[in-house]
Amino acid sequence: MLKIFSAGAAQAVVETIADAYTRETGDKVTAEFSAVGAMKARVVAGEAVDVVILTGALIDELISSGHVAPGSRADLGKVGTGVAVRAGTPLPDVSSAQALRASLLAATAMVFPDPAVATAGKVVMQACEKLGITDQVKPRMLHFPNGYAAMRWLAASGGQNDVGLTQVTEILANKGVTYAGPLPGDLQAKAIYSAGLATRAAGAAAARDFIARLTGAAARPVLAKAGYELDN
Repeated sequence: MLKIFSAGAAQAVVETIADAYTRETGDKVTAEFSAVGAMKARVVAGEAVDVVILTGALIDELISSGHVAPGSRADLGKVGTGVAVRAGTPLPDVSSAQALRASLLAATAMVFPDPAVATAGKVVMQACEKLGITDQVKPRMLHFPNGYAAMRWLAASGGQNDVGLTQVTEILANKGVTYAGPLPGDLQAKAIYSAGLATRAAGAAAARDFIARLTGAAARPVLAKAGYELDN
């Protein structure tokens, strides 16, 4: 059995590749998804894992600390942070910094991943600071363990003006929400997501095979559809 710890931003792609991998090899895959900080902490704590999928920066840190094998990093692509609303509700204008500012000030709730552990959460907090609205919107902020949890809450919410913010890949994977657009201009901060082989992987050969399937040429259409930006 192959065990994977992954950022929520890669969930849709990992599940798709894992299904194909199991069909073709007969080897089962167990994957757990959460915010990158939480997943990194579990790897550092010594939990058993074969493949780790986080931001490239955190994979590099795990290579430096000896938790991920040197030379095993393989990039999936870049992901930006976007804005979503519950499906069926009006799309907010997020086309410019001023438009986004007005939309966030008008929102009855702002839901996004916990900035203490999640890439998107940090980006959202930085955007609010740049827009000068942190104090005004803070009472309406709701933090979640990861982007998927935030999008599930948004999909089930009854509000007409609730707004969700998380990585684009986590928005597009949830059918109960609608993607309004990316954070505009310099409010955006795209992250590279990467896979790495855990140093103490129980099945290193299988883990390398999975990483190759996840990041190889055949996976590019899956990655692009999920919201990844790929280098030519």
